[in-house]
Amino acid sequence: MSSTQNQFRTRTVTPPEKIKREWHIIDAKGLVLGRISTKAAQLLSGRRKVSWSPQQDIGDHVIVINATEVTVTGNKASQREYFRHSGYIGNLKSETLGDLMERRPTEVIRRSVMGMLPRTRQRQHMIKRLHIYKDASHPYTDQLTSK
Repeated sequence: MSSTQNQFRTRTVTPPEKIKREWHIIDAKGLVLGRISTKAAQLLSGRRKVSWSPQQDIGDHVIVINATEVTVTGNKASQREYFRHSGYIGNLKSETLGDLMERRPTEVIRRSVMGMLPRTRQRQHMIKRLHIYKDASHPYTDQLTSK
C-alpha cells in the first residue's frame, strides 16, 4: 500500500477539549412523538456536526419541554405496548402507550429516543444529555442564554 492510500484509512478524532456541546430546546406541544425523537437523537449523537465520526461522542444537550402534550398518530395510544420484566418468573408487565403517557409522559419520550440512538457503549452517555420535563419550566435557562 502506498502512503497516500494509507492516509485515508486513518480516522480523525476530535480532542475532548475541542468538543463544543451546545444546548437545544424542543417544545413538544402538539408535535408527533416520532418527529421529536428523531430530532433529539440527531442532536444527541452529533450527526449534524462537521466533525462527526461514529466512534466518538460529540453530541449536544437536548431539553424537551411540555412532554405531556405530545401526540401520536393512528391507534398507537391503544395498540402500542411497552413491556418490562422484574427478573422473576411470570412477572412480565405490559401497558399501552396511552396508559404510560398518563403515568409517566417523560418515559415515553426517553424510550423513543433511546430506540433511535446507536446500540453502542456511547448510547448511555448520549441519553444522559437528554433532559425531559412535563411542563415548560426547566432549570437550564442559564445554559440556553449563554449561547
